[in-house]
Amino acid sequence: MILRVTVTDAAKAIIEILRKEHGELMFHQSGGCCDGSSPMCYPKGELMINETDIWLGSIHHCDFYMSQDQFEYWKHTQLTVDVVEGRGSSFSLEIPLGVRFVIKSRMYTEQETEILTPVHIGEIS
Repeated sequence: MILRVTVTDAAKAIIEILRKEHGELMFHQSGGCCDGSSPMCYPKGELMINETDIWLGSIHHCDFYMSQDQFEYWKHTQLTVDVVEGRGSSFSLEIPLGVRFVIKSRMYTEQETEILTPVHIGEIS
């Protein structure tokens, strides 16, 4: 199976720092507010997930969601969560650390589209 969302080692290190301070975490791919289209990190359960959100998978033990309309744009790409220096203007937990999560993407090959991990609509428990 081909994962829909992955994470770099650098982003994993930041996730570990945030997990120690905030407990369980979750991600939601923003739809264009504040920092544009950015992965936002929240304490698990802080952002209400509903039938308009799609679960794409888990990165470093954190559920990753995206709204259905965003998924229509991104469904042909594998997303990789990375981290870069610089202060974003979002509500994501990493911002006070002087870094921000970013998405890098690549198009799936025809063969990969046949074996993608399934997505789920709404919250995964």
